This record gives sequence, C-alpha cells and structure tokens, in this order.
Amino acid sequence: MPPVPRIPIRIRPCLRSVSRSPTTVGSRSGTIRYVSTEPFFLADCRARLAFDLLSNTWNAVVLWALRHGPRRPGELREHIGGISQKVLTETLRRLEFNGLVARHAYAGSPPRVEYELTALGRTLLDPIESFGAWAFDHGDEVMAAQDRATSLSPETSDEPSTHLPGSSA
Repeated sequence: MPPVPRIPIRIRPCLRSVSRSPTTVGSRSGTIRYVSTEPFFLADCRARLAFDLLSNTWNAVVLWALRHGPRRPGELREHIGGISQKVLTETLRRLEFNGLVARHAYAGSPPRVEYELTALGRTLLDPIESFGAWAFDHGDEVMAAQDRATSLSPETSDEPSTHLPGSSA
C-alpha cells in the first residue's frame, strides 16, 4: 500500500491581529506584531488542526482503543468493531503521520506490527473522554433534534431521507 502523502502545512496562530500602528515585541528580535480586536480563524490555525484531528470519526476511536497499551491491528479491529481493515490502516497511518501513534515492527515468523500511543497522542485522551462524556449527557437531546428535523422535512417516498442538514448532495 502506498505511503500517506506528506503535505507541508505551516501552522500559524489562530488569531490574526491588525492595527494601524505596528508595535515591536522583543528588544533583540525586532518581531512586529499587529494588534486588533477582530480574530480570524485561519485555514492553518492550530485550533482548526486539533478539530481536524478529532473530526474524523475513527481517529478518536482508535486513539481511545490504544489507551491501555500497544495493540496489533487485528486486536484493534476486534476491539473496535465495525471498522474495515482498509479504514483501520488508513487511520493508523494518519495518526502515525501526525505523531499521535507509533508503529513498531517486529521481525520473526510471521512478522508482526503493534501500534501504541505516543506521549503526544496521550494528551488527546482527556479531551476525547470529555467529548464522550458530553455525548453521553446530551446524546438523547441531539437525537431528538435530529428526529424533529427529519419529521419536518417533506418525504417523497417511504424511504427515510439520507440527506443530513449541513451535508452536500
């Protein structure tokens, strides 16, 4: 399988500030910072980077499944359930590319591979747990809102609509 393409991305702070007069920060560096009250979320913002990491359904699931220690891909698939081998492989490569998971290959017959969280990957466990707790506390409300929205939409057939608000198609 081909390796994950490496696309260089420059990460900048999320808040871009602009004012009429620049101020110098740091006596030696001569760094100029422009100050304003209007924040903009840039495409390469660090907060957006974090949201992108967690927006993929399987990223958080695989990270959570690795919280107790290293696992082989087959063990991960069995533990998670409902994930194809292809999607698991893509997810593990993506997490490895982002420095959240380490891959360890062991020689032998047959050769084996294990994945484990890196120190950086472990830092996401608390936010994932908090998000899961929120989902547990408010999941019924979200599903009720979805039910209300689908019951209000006109149906042209007996089949339920597959179009979700906010999605294209």
